[in-house]
Amino acid sequence: MHVGLLACDEVAERFRHIAGGYQQMFEQLLAPRIPGLRVTRFDVQEGNIPSDPRTCEAWITTGSRASVYDDAEWIGATATFIRKVADSDQPFVGICFGHQLLAQTLGAEVKRAPGGWGVGVLPMRVVRNEGWMIPARSTVHLQFMHADQVTEPPDGATLLGEAPHCPVAMFKSGPRLLGIEAHPEFPAVYASALIEDRRARIGEQVADDALERADIPTDSDLVGGWIAHFLGA
Repeated sequence: MHVGLLACDEVAERFRHIAGGYQQMFEQLLAPRIPGLRVTRFDVQEGNIPSDPRTCEAWITTGSRASVYDDAEWIGATATFIRKVADSDQPFVGICFGHQLLAQTLGAEVKRAPGGWGVGVLPMRVVRNEGWMIPARSTVHLQFMHADQVTEPPDGATLLGEAPHCPVAMFKSGPRLLGIEAHPEFPAVYASALIEDRRARIGEQVADDALERADIPTDSDLVGGWIAHFLGA
């Protein structure tokens, strides 16, 4: 399977020794579950946006330090490409910023979360199980790192997961578009380093609480399998 990675940001150089960049993190997550996986990275922040959604068999959009409602040309151009993907019926998975950009592109509202940052290992309750969620779970624990959130699923979309801090933690639009607010690709050691680095922005108490939960096992492997099945593996 040839997967296109729409890179909306990149791991800071000082953290690359931990788990590489976003491409390496997603390859680590998905390669054991998608035989013959090939990932091509498109740096959309620098204007490297594919012209044809059929360039790859499936698409993943990464997180970002930007907000989807920022007035940046690359964000609008990436949203335009996501519309092309939706029209082409190619499978698409948006992670964090990608989840929010998918929702906004489909007409939903994205804004600052009133409860502040969602950070660290947190539970997501699965409100609807789909056939590609193998094995099914009622609750999963994942790494989160976001200050913005989707307030309601887009019109016609299906809410799949919710969290106490985040009403739309996972949703599906049609059979081929999936958004996940959490970061199943983040290893615990990278997530902890990022929390410590962003302590001033996140807030001391929220950062401390998140770091205390750093050793809670996550269900990233399980959700990585869900993503692989959703993409058609």
